[in-house]
This record gives sequence, structure tokens and C-alpha cells, in this order.
Amino acid sequence: MAAAAPVDAATTQNIIEKIQELIAEKGVSVLSEMALNVLGAVAILIVGRWVARLVRGGVQKLMRKRNVDETLVLFVSNVLYVLIIAFVCIAAIKKVGVDTTSAIAVLGAAGLAIGFALQGSLGNFAAGLMLVIFRPFKVGDFIEAAGAKGTVEEIRIFTTRLKSPDNKIIIVPNGKLTGDNIINYSARDVRRVDLVIGVSYEDDLDKVRGVIKAVLAEDARILQEPAPTIGVLELADSSVNFAVRPWVKTADYWDVYFATLETIKKRLDSEGITIPFPQRDVHIYEQKEGAA
Repeated sequence: MAAAAPVDAATTQNIIEKIQELIAEKGVSVLSEMALNVLGAVAILIVGRWVARLVRGGVQKLMRKRNVDETLVLFVSNVLYVLIIAFVCIAAIKKVGVDTTSAIAVLGAAGLAIGFALQGSLGNFAAGLMLVIFRPFKVGDFIEAAGAKGTVEEIRIFTTRLKSPDNKIIIVPNGKLTGDNIINYSARDVRRVDLVIGVSYEDDLDKVRGVIKAVLAEDARILQEPAPTIGVLELADSSVNFAVRPWVKTADYWDVYFATLETIKKRLDSEGITIPFPQRDVHIYEQKEGAA
């Protein structure tokens, strides 16, 4: 068997240089490919988000043009936006080179754990669907629920946004709304204004009733049907309290409430009828010196 020919130093150096060139060439190629994939993923995210916003705006415009209820408009458009963003994120991950099939399988296997961890959020999502389906209130209604009062601005996937009378934003989880009593002050076109007017025990009650009745009759915003209620509500410690309950359109409630109180006070003053304030008589007995 012939002996192997010896390899000189020049040949060895040549082989090493070729290996280094090959590694350098492949390395640059791999880095270039990774960079392009990352840039592609970023582009997908940017364009996808723009498309999601465009679709959401288009859906809202189309549904409003067809006179769909604003509550349903906002909820459906937000759900579509979230679904598109989720699809865009999956496409971006795939562009980077991650196997989305295996990733989805892993997410599916972890779905149970995630469901337990996010059961509150899932419950709020289900509650949002219930609010849209059964519609105990709609956008624009003034409601009281879950310890909050305000005008409904938007029913979102997980929360409902309210605006308080003093212009504060209140975010209420949908689960709390469906799990608590809901008072919808805007559900009816007509509301009753409940007032309590106290007068002195010395005043003529028939005269008081006549004055209050005249005040209510002069305000065109107060409805004649149903007829206002005026009656003695309570014989209190310092006054005779009248229940004054006119009916008004819901939109006029607070204007009538404030105006009626002020007008009744001025009219009673002009008629010499007293509106007493709480008072108490104190009797002092003098004890004789030396008494037990």
C-alpha cells in the first residue's frame, strides 16, 4: 500500500483560507436573510395595524350609514380590530421564521392554563356580549351601576366607558355591570321629579297647596298627563312636608328640578308662608336650694 503524500504548509494554509471564506460568505448571507425577515415582520405589523384601523373605520361608517345602533357599531368594530391585529401578529411571527403551526399547538396546550389565569377577562368579554345582545342600555344613556353613575360613551370588549356629570371618565368592567343592578335613567321618555317642600305648622295647608299648584301650572315643561301629585307627605318634627311630584320629559329633568325649587321658594316667601328650619325648644327648670 502506497504511503500518503505529505501535505506541505502552503496547501494547508490554502485549505484554511477557503474554509474561512466559505464561513464568512455563508454568515453574511444568513445575517442578511434574518435582517430582511425582521424588516418584513416590522412592515407587516405597521401595515397590518393601518389596515385594521382602516377596516374598523370603514365598518363604523357603513353601519352608521345603515342606522345601526351605536352600541352595536362600536362593539363590532372593536372586535374586528382585535381579530385583525391577532392575525397580523401571527403573520409577523411566521415571517421571522418561527413555525406558527408548532406555536399554535403550544398555545393550544397552554390554553387551559391561560383560561384560568384570564378567567376575569374572559368573563368580562362574555358580559360584553350579553350587554350587546340584551341591551339593558345603549350609548348615550345615563345609567347607575356597579357604584358608578354616568353617560354611556362606549361598550368595549372588556369594559364600558362612562362619562360622569362632572366630566370624569369612568371605566367599569363589563362583568360588574351584568352582575349588579342597573338603573337606566334614560330608558323612558318621561320621568317624575320628586321634591319635598316643608312649611310651618301655623300655615294654611290649602293655601300652600294652591301656591305650589300654580307654580307647576306656569311651567310649560311640566306635563299635564300624568298629572302632578301634591300631597302632605309627613308631619315632621319642625315642619309639615309636602310631596311635590311633577312629570317631565327626561331631557328636562334637572332643569325643571332646579327651577321648580327656586320658584316655589320665592312664591312661598311672597305669600308669607314660612319654610322652617330644624329647631328644638329647650325648657330650663330651676331647682330650689336644699331640694333632693
